[in-house]
This record gives sequence, structure tokens and C-alpha cells, in this order.
Amino acid sequence: MNINIYDWDPENPDYFSRKGRKIALRNLWISIPALLLAFAVWIMWSVIITKMKQFGYNFGMITSDMTPEQVSEKLKEINMLYYTLPAIAGLTGATLRIPNSFLISIAGGRNVIFVTTFLLLLPAIGTGLALRDVNTPYIVFAILAALSGIGGGNFASSMSNISYFFPKKTQGTYLGMNAGIGNLGVGVMQKVIPIAVGVYLFSAIDKNGNIVTNVPLAGVQNAGWVWVIPLILVSIAAFFGMNNLQSATPKIPTQLVGMIKTLYLICLGFIAAGIGAYMLISLKINMWIVLPFVIIFTLLLMRYMTPKQIKENLRQQFVIFKNKHNWVMTIIYTMTFGSFIGFSAAFPKLCQDVFVYSNPSDPTFVNPNAPDFLFWVFLGPVLGALIRPVGGWLSDKVNSGAKVTTISIILQIIATFAVAYFIKLAKGSPTPERYWWPFFIMFMILFITTGIGNGSTFRSIPHIFDKALAGPVLGWTSAVAAYGAFIIPGIFGQQIKAGTPEKALYGLAVYYIICLFLNWWYYQGPKAEIKNP
Repeated sequence: MNINIYDWDPENPDYFSRKGRKIALRNLWISIPALLLAFAVWIMWSVIITKMKQFGYNFGMITSDMTPEQVSEKLKEINMLYYTLPAIAGLTGATLRIPNSFLISIAGGRNVIFVTTFLLLLPAIGTGLALRDVNTPYIVFAILAALSGIGGGNFASSMSNISYFFPKKTQGTYLGMNAGIGNLGVGVMQKVIPIAVGVYLFSAIDKNGNIVTNVPLAGVQNAGWVWVIPLILVSIAAFFGMNNLQSATPKIPTQLVGMIKTLYLICLGFIAAGIGAYMLISLKINMWIVLPFVIIFTLLLMRYMTPKQIKENLRQQFVIFKNKHNWVMTIIYTMTFGSFIGFSAAFPKLCQDVFVYSNPSDPTFVNPNAPDFLFWVFLGPVLGALIRPVGGWLSDKVNSGAKVTTISIILQIIATFAVAYFIKLAKGSPTPERYWWPFFIMFMILFITTGIGNGSTFRSIPHIFDKALAGPVLGWTSAVAAYGAFIIPGIFGQQIKAGTPEKALYGLAVYYIICLFLNWWYYQGPKAEIKNP
């Protein structure tokens, strides 16, 4: 099998049915599990931190000489630090999407998918090792959370790559399949980890420094180890089964050069994300200052710290930043995917804080009637992921992603206010479990609407931009949207600490209303510049 393909023409029906379809589907079937595992490793901290809370991981911050009052205050601080771990993973994952959005045209699709999938072994193995000891320092977990962001970055290169394999008329369906089933990795992870940690394969060190075996704590390490073998198998499949397309990569490099280029650009993203994480955690700078700094700094690194050949390629793709519709679609897509991935990262811990540790004045109190939230939380990301291809398919059927996006936004706004309402009732009740099911059902609707919007918005992009720009725009919009995994856990953590988590949802609802207006003004209203793309 030729790894590099130079005569790719998916818009030619005869060529595609005779030769192209088989190649395209083979690449898709490898891309999907690679992306699924990427999402699983990226968002795994959403479940891991609930287990860390349950088993008393304290990062060595609690000592025997502390008074009960000091311990109580320190536990509140530690709980806030739990939220920062998925936020750090979100920050790094989103930042890495920026270089990933340009990687396919520079390094080759097969080369990029193999390298970025193989790199996920670092956080998987590292997390398995770090969870051996409840006193492992916070900085170790923060570094591992940052490495998990490699999985978040993979989405941009994966979607950009697959967009070149299929005809434009079916891209909504196949991009929806790649993204939707790939996103399913979040739900798979949220179900697999609670099961895996019940298998006690290792020993562990508890908060008193004692080595324990055959107890739940000893199984927490499986949250990292469970991904190692699947990652190895999919990496091998990507190396031997995927292709580089000249239509996507005009100057296809050798395997080694392609991999080096991939690693170099990823390192630039890590530099920017690392500085951002330091500003957030150590300097305690507000996230709304950190976020634009990291984005701009990443772009500057790519613009000025890359070899000449890469600079020229990037210069040609940076033209998207002069296009008004790139910014409009970035805002709208952030509303859909940013909400999906942000809620996925924050949902389990939010459930734990609202329904389990429900006494804000006593961080050690456990509601004896709390729902088994970890049995249910995986359904949100699963429903959101599975419905995403439907959003693309519906958009193809009505020949407009913008129409489907409008309906999904309206339902998303209603669901957001409803979730906020039930959180407020639960937080003010001595029996918060009474509101679990209405809260959960409305959150499921919220996940479903974000999933439909994911598919419909991505369908619109290839119809707004020509083929040369569609790939970079797909990558860029997905990069910015991924910062939802940084922002949403952060704001929920802040509002949980303040005792008003519903205010985070009020703010999101206002943002959704703005997106509804933008979608109507630019793509549906009487002055729409591009009608119903």
C-alpha cells in the first residue's frame, strides 16, 4: 500500500466509487478510534478528580499539626485545586489545537495521527504511576493534566485530515461520524474508569503513609493504565493503515521529517500553555486574561519560531484571520462544542459537589442519600456525541446547517436556564437528592442540543469557505472552542466555592443568546451575506 497518495480526487464520482471510497473509509475507521482515545485521555480528569476527592488525595497539603479549622479551610482549597486539573487539561488541549489545525498541510495526515496518538501514552502511564500515592504533589498531577491535553489537540488535526478524504456533499455526515464517535470517548471514559478502578491490581499509599492492597484506593491507578494497550494498538494501525494526501499536504515530507515537524509545533503549543498554566495557578491571574494571552502567544510562536518552509505555509493559512466569517463561526462553534466539552469536563464534579458533599459549611459531610452520579454521568457525553452525526445528517437533508443550528440554540438556552433552576433548588435544600432527576434530565437535553449544534455548525463551514480555507477554519474553530474545557470547569469551581453555581449557567445562557443573534444576522436574516449555509 502506498502511504502517500498524489492523485486524490474525491469530487470525481467515478474515481471516488472505483478507488477513493475504500481508501477514505479505511482512514476514517482508524481515525475514529484514535480520536475516541484522545478524548478519553484528555477528559479523564473529570472522573479522576471525583475519585481523588473520595479517597482523600490532598497533595501533601494537610499535616498532623493542623487544627480542625485549618483542615476545613485547606480542604476547600484542595477542592478548588481538583477543578483546576481538568481546566489545565482543557487549556493545553485547546492551545494544542492551534498548531494541530495547521499540521496536516505541513506534516501529512498519517504522520500526524500516528505521532499524536502515540504521545498519549505519556499521560496514561504517568497518571497510573502518580495515583499510587494520595500525597503525590499537586505539581505532578498538573503536569500530567497538561500532557493529557495532547488528546484535546488531536481533534483539530483529525477533523482537518478527514475533511480532505470525502466529497463536499457528504462531508457533513462523515465529519459528523468522525467527531461524534470520537467525542464518544468522553462517555466511554466516564463509564470505563469507575469500572476499572474496582479491579485491585496494585498497592497504594494512603494519606497516613501506609501501603494498602485489595482496597478501592489500590484500583484508582487503573484510571491511567486502562488506556495503554488500546493506545498502542491504534498507534500501530495509524502507522501502517493511514495515508498522506498531496491535496492536503502539497509537499509531503518523509516520515521522519513529518514526525519531527509534528513534535516541534506541538512543543510550541506546550510552551504557551505551560506559561498560561503558571499564570493561572502560581500567579493566580484571572482566566479571562490568561486565555487571550495564551492564544496570541501561541500564534506568535508559530509565526516567528518556525522554520522558513513552515512559516510560508502558515502565512498562506493565516489568511483565515482576515475573513470575518472565520470569527463569526468561531464564536458560534464555541457555543456548541465548547459547551459540550466544558460540561463533559465539569459535570461529574459538579454532581458530586451539589448532591454528595452538599453542606458548604462542612467539606467533609457526605449526603447519605446522594445519587450514584458516576453510574449516570457518562450518558451526557454519550448522547451529545451520538447525536452529533445526526446534526450533520439533518443539515445535509435540509441543505442548511444554519437552520438546524438555530433550533438547537433555542433548545440549548431553555435547558441551560432549567439546569440552573434545579441547581439552585438543590443547593438550598436539606434533601438535594429530590432534585437529582429533573436536574439530570435537563442536563441530558443540554448535552443533546450541544451535540446537534456541533454537527450542524461543522456542516456549514465547508459551504461558507472554499476548499483551501475550509480545512484551516475547521481546525481553528475547533481549537478556540476547545477552551470550553478550560473555562467551564474554572467558572464552576469559582462559583461552587462562592456557593452560587447557578450563576455560571446564567452567564452561559446570555452567551448562547448572542450566538443565536449572530447566526440569524449573518446566515438567515434578510441581510444575510451567505444564506443558510
